[in-house]
Amino acid sequence: MQVEFESHDGICTLRLQGRFATGRDTSYLHGKADELKETGCSRVLVDLAGVDYIDSTGIGFLIGIYSSVLKVADGRFALANLNHRVREVMDLTRLSEVIPIYADTAAALAALQSGGKSAVSPGR
Repeated sequence: MQVEFESHDGICTLRLQGRFATGRDTSYLHGKADELKETGCSRVLVDLAGVDYIDSTGIGFLIGIYSSVLKVADGRFALANLNHRVREVMDLTRLSEVIPIYADTAAALAALQSGGKSAVSPGR
């Protein structure tokens, strides 16, 4: 698993790659979450195009970031580019009813830039 992020126009984009599976590099994920929190970024887009598998470890990572972003004034969070398997996990956990999901990064960026609250999108 790999997490890279960049900031552009006030939006932090996280690009996740690989398998986010139980017991794999949890200290790495905690470090990346802390690193993102230190930036103070209030608008976060997580691009999951490179993720082929996610379980409780990855879900915990996403929820931790989501929770910290929403604590910031005007905090907004979006997911994009979920494959069928990852989307299924989000649906089973009902996180897709809470976290806005978009079919691609362009739609997610538009929602985050709009300034309004992001509505949950089907993103299928």
